[in-house]
Amino acid sequence: MQSTLVILAAGMASRYGSMKQTQSFGPAGETIMEYSIYDAINAGFERVVFIIREDFADTFKNIVEPKLKGKIEIDYVYQSLDKFTEGRNINLERVKPWGTAHAVLCCKGKVNLPFAVINADDYYGKDAFKKAFDFLQAQCNKKTYGVIGYELENTLSEHGSVSRGVISIDNNKMTGITERLKIYRKDNLIVDEEAQDKFFKLSADTKVSMNFFCYDSTFIDLCEEEFKKFLDKNSQELKAEFLIPTMTDYFIKSGKGIVNVIPTSSKWFGVTYKEDAPVVEKEIEKLVENKEYPDNLWK
Repeated sequence: MQSTLVILAAGMASRYGSMKQTQSFGPAGETIMEYSIYDAINAGFERVVFIIREDFADTFKNIVEPKLKGKIEIDYVYQSLDKFTEGRNINLERVKPWGTAHAVLCCKGKVNLPFAVINADDYYGKDAFKKAFDFLQAQCNKKTYGVIGYELENTLSEHGSVSRGVISIDNNKMTGITERLKIYRKDNLIVDEEAQDKFFKLSADTKVSMNFFCYDSTFIDLCEEEFKKFLDKNSQELKAEFLIPTMTDYFIKSGKGIVNVIPTSSKWFGVTYKEDAPVVEKEIEKLVENKEYPDNLWK
């Protein structure tokens, strides 16, 4: 069975200030997502679907297609504010996309088999892709999804707060996922700032989602159903987002199925802020020096 990798690359990168999805980090000008695609191909994935903004399509395609042509099947999905809004009156001042679950919804008709979904600007590691591929081939179905879990302390930025989906686990099954939106180190602790002077303490080994999920294609239909309800409440909001962690939590809490937590030995890193870029470059440089990757991925 063909396994598809869906890459979320339509975000506005408001905290970063530029299109980090296509920024060069590797020695031969590779983007972060190219390392993910390279690992995915080696794990067995045969198709990649990029979710991008249509106004960015030509630039994006000119970067990825010369490198990937003949190595993996490529397809594109365009995320825009009007998709699946069914004529609702949307706040005209809204610019921000509807979020990651809406992005996955935009894959309707293009993705019809189990798939993995990742962020374009995160490095996930070889082990994570191997385990995701194996899960998609052997276990994923309409009642069983999977999430790759990472330790919280390995996913923080030294340059500002981050948003993470904190996973609750029982017997290797996710019992819930809570989106915590402002996590950072404070006085040798890791906290989520819930409100001014109100902090929720988190342990360093807390398992978090980095938006690396394995879904059956019926998840897209579930997103379509719930997006209608989301819009009923949020069509006039400027920043409300319809998110993958929220939908995965709903899948569990509504009794529709289970989500296996898939442990990985991979180390995560990514770019949330401009200041993260030199750190990412050094991490990739180390991986290349250690022969984890060639100095030119596609040569």
